Amino acid sequence: MDSEFKNKFVKLWQRYFPAAELPVGYYYTDNVSEEDFSDSRHENRCLIGNLNQAREGHPFVYDARSPGCAGGKRYAGFSRTLRPDFEYFLSCGIPGKMEGERYKKTPELVKEHLKNNPPFEAPGQYLVFKRWDWLRLDEQPVAVIFFADPDILSGLFTLANYDRGDSQGVTAPMGAGCASIINYPMEESRQLTPRCVLGMFDVSARPHVPENTLTFAVPIKRFEQMVENMEESFLTTDSWQTVRKRIR
Repeated sequence: MDSEFKNKFVKLWQRYFPAAELPVGYYYTDNVSEEDFSDSRHENRCLIGNLNQAREGHPFVYDARSPGCAGGKRYAGFSRTLRPDFEYFLSCGIPGKMEGERYKKTPELVKEHLKNNPPFEAPGQYLVFKRWDWLRLDEQPVAVIFFADPDILSGLFTLANYDRGDSQGVTAPMGAGCASIINYPMEESRQLTPRCVLGMFDVSARPHVPENTLTFAVPIKRFEQMVENMEESFLTTDSWQTVRKRIR
């Protein structure tokens, strides 16, 4: 990563979003240092729960062999399989055999959802998460994830639409928490004009993030454009200063 850009973002973030936590970047690689391995801890079955350590400044290394749910592996690109009868698990369940999560009305709708959202293949053996200030110069994130409250989200959302002629700079597709920060942003990163992904609406993932917190995932190409626009955008206006004073 370019050190000048890395430091520029930190400086602007502190200016316009004082006291707000830095985003977590992630990248795929076939090589992970022993230091990062030793500092990475799998303390939670849910991938989202394990990212709390990345938010605190520790690396989190994830791969096909990591403990945890099958959904995390699928939405990180390490597996194409799902649990048996997944269409019933996500919908109405099977009486006497399986309780359904009831996130979709029918098994048929689940099948249609999966058909429209096929899994992708991870471009590396490992997926590494690090807070922005801990990323090394030889580490290039493919996307960044903000964990943010409504005031911060309002700034990110408006900035994501600042240089677009349409009103579709942000998308909020339904999916697992890990899909909203990995699968969907990875898909957007392959587009000519990538969008940001608002997420963490997954009821099962909500207990693993603080209340009043959602995620805002940004493909790195789009992130670079947004950072370049910060100093000429609404962030310099009195309107934003009023909101800015509430960010703590």
